[in-house]
Amino acid sequence: MSEHHTGPVEIGAPMNYAEHEKTYNMFLSATKFGTIALCALMIAMAAGFFTAAGFFGGLILFVFLVVAGTIILR
Repeated sequence: MSEHHTGPVEIGAPMNYAEHEKTYNMFLSATKFGTIALCALMIAMAAGFFTAAGFFGGLILFVFLVVAGTIILR
């Protein structure tokens, strides 16, 4: 059914720390840019629904905010 291991847990497969670092950095980047995109979407939706900007004004604002946020974060 299951394997029974005896001995210390530290004796196992060697860890690939470079791959862990790369995965963590990708996660941080996705979190940063995802947050920028969601904030830009909320601002653009507010501009589109509650002002005279309309759909296309909100769309232009969304694209502008995503590009500006991406440039600032780099």
